[in-house]
Amino acid sequence: MTTTTTQLLSYDRTLGLSVMEGRGFYYPADTVIGDNGRLYVVNRSLESVDRGVRVTVCDLESEYYGTFGAYGEGDGQFIWLTSGAKNSAGDIYLTDEYLHRVTAFDSDGKFLHVWGAHGSGEGELDGPCGIAIDPDDNILVSDTYNNRVQKFSPTGVFLATVGMGVLSMPWGITVAPSGEIYVADWGNDRIAHFAADGEFIATYGEPGRAEGKLVKPAGVAVDTDGNMYVADWGNERVQAFDPDGNLLQLLRGEATLSPWAVNFLSINREEGEARSRADLERDIDFFDHDDPHEVSSHIEKFFWSPMSVKLDGKGRLFVTESNRHRIQIYRLT
Repeated sequence: MTTTTTQLLSYDRTLGLSVMEGRGFYYPADTVIGDNGRLYVVNRSLESVDRGVRVTVCDLESEYYGTFGAYGEGDGQFIWLTSGAKNSAGDIYLTDEYLHRVTAFDSDGKFLHVWGAHGSGEGELDGPCGIAIDPDDNILVSDTYNNRVQKFSPTGVFLATVGMGVLSMPWGITVAPSGEIYVADWGNDRIAHFAADGEFIATYGEPGRAEGKLVKPAGVAVDTDGNMYVADWGNERVQAFDPDGNLLQLLRGEATLSPWAVNFLSINREEGEARSRADLERDIDFFDHDDPHEVSSHIEKFFWSPMSVKLDGKGRLFVTESNRHRIQIYRLT
């Protein structure tokens, strides 16, 4: 289902399969788009399921290259993975909300270094939920429970604070092609916009379920024209806005089966046959059609917990959808 004022995005394909280990995703929270054509999918898993925590490496054609990282508190391990970003060398930086730290790997998944300390002082973190890297390879971290963004050197040396007094529980963050900073201001139901030096510029959006409004936005991406793409997590949708915050397009999700899912159903024939007979858009009596969570949880093609949006620089938007363990991909038209 698509509501449109401007036809900016069109559905392309779906990636993913729900598995705790190996080829697939398990409650993914973010996707890092590598320079090598590979996708690094950040699997948060569930709090009670240790073996789902990992980074799955695949590509746009569903080729699988393995995993790295694991549950734990040692080097290269995680408890609650939340987000990822890459630097100019292709190294992957990942945030851990529980351990309050940032871990870096090279593009092959080799552990490089880890830093971070729990607290509210300069350079300390409390539940980091978002990360982005600027053109100078400095690292911006959404320091969620401290209600700020902090800027670090590539090795974790504190440089500056952004957004104090503006942000409430910031989540996803991006550095636009212009170098400006955009933050999914989760607690304020809006997007916050800052200059490259951290000076506040504007906010976009207000709370609500109507088109163009936001409820607990989790991620934001910005294209070369300044258009914003928002993972409107609390409304189970993605919305596109122009540089002034005017709605361009609203997406509910159009997922089809991924190649991994097609393969699974061809092997597990009973499940495949049962699915082929099912009405996947049935109007169930107990639906509350005014509750986006209720609708999304019952209609397979719709977004269910869209946690991240990323642009790949080649005209594609990647929507990481946690509760259905997949990525929906759209083309900018």
